[in-house]
Amino acid sequence: MKKIQVSNDAGINAPIITHAFAVDKGRYGSIWKIYIEAEDPGGDMDKIAVVVDQTGYGHYPTEWIFLKPQFREHLIGYFQWHTFSSKASNLPEWTQMTVKVSIFDKAGNESNQVVFPFTFESGSRNEGYQLPAPFDEENISQLGNIMIDLHYVAY
Repeated sequence: MKKIQVSNDAGINAPIITHAFAVDKGRYGSIWKIYIEAEDPGGDMDKIAVVVDQTGYGHYPTEWIFLKPQFREHLIGYFQWHTFSSKASNLPEWTQMTVKVSIFDKAGNESNQVVFPFTFESGSRNEGYQLPAPFDEENISQLGNIMIDLHYVAY
């Protein structure tokens, strides 16, 4: 488990990701959750951009998670990814990915970017861990799903 540090390098009117967390390893086919908290002084957060880079394959097209109106000014929640892929019945042990997350507002301003490394390890468990604050509260909202199918890459 690794808590990601964030900084405010975004523009003055851009949303700001203030906290982020995700485990850094898990079994292939498991559900991986990425937790974020963000705020936007302008109150017009619009969508989350998720960019996946798979070692040996490269970048996948940006996945967009559109935010509901109640999350325009402040959001705390998670989005998830069922890591089983219809394009790869199994991925090699130690397959690595990097997931970059940022938030755009309606004017096109982009927040700071948070980077999450992830490695598939068959002996790993990415459930039953203790969430850090502020994600350890009950009733954290699910913001959406990542729908990317990973590709098998022979090493």
